[in-house]
Amino acid sequence: MTNGNVYPSEHPLARHKLTLLRRKSTEPKKFRELISELSTMLVYEATRDLPLAQESVETPLTQTYGEIMADTVGLVPILRAGLGMVDGAWSLLPQAEVWHLGLYRDERTLRPVEYYNKLPVSPTVELCLILDPMLATGGSAIAAVDVLKRWGVTRIKFVGLIAAPEGIRALQAEHPDVDIHVAAIDERLTDERDPFPPGFIWPGLGDAGDRQFGTG
Repeated sequence: MTNGNVYPSEHPLARHKLTLLRRKSTEPKKFRELISELSTMLVYEATRDLPLAQESVETPLTQTYGEIMADTVGLVPILRAGLGMVDGAWSLLPQAEVWHLGLYRDERTLRPVEYYNKLPVSPTVELCLILDPMLATGGSAIAAVDVLKRWGVTRIKFVGLIAAPEGIRALQAEHPDVDIHVAAIDERLTDERDPFPPGFIWPGLGDAGDRQFGTG
């Protein structure tokens, strides 16, 4: 099922692993393993349209032709929660470059603040996959796309675990050309009705960074 440029996974294994991630009792080691496994599945879906180039190849029997990736892919994890998605993506794209972006959400304004950016002067990849477990308000994803477009990359996709409708709408409004691949779309963001800080995905899975690194 798709909604414009939004692609929530319908794979049974993705749904199963996401349920385990949501469990409050899932400890950090298992949580990290599940994020990596689910990231592999989501990146597989997000790279279905990668362009290919023909190449001559010699098999043990004869000379034939095959196809190899024509573009260089960049993985852009948003620190720190996006780090947990890199190994899963790398298992499919071992040749991919990894460029880190440091963004955190100001808990008062819910706006992203950039604190780390080591991108080279000119782009070295044709496609960037932004990796961030949660698409909540959309602020960090929008800021990351802004940075990458200023860098000169024109093909960008967002890969996450869970999205809130509010985050999807915000990212689509600012960057309608960016495809969104997630395991699930949840109900809403928390607000004044809830006994939790505003801006968290509901029902969600809590703070993905804290749960990965055991700091919650």
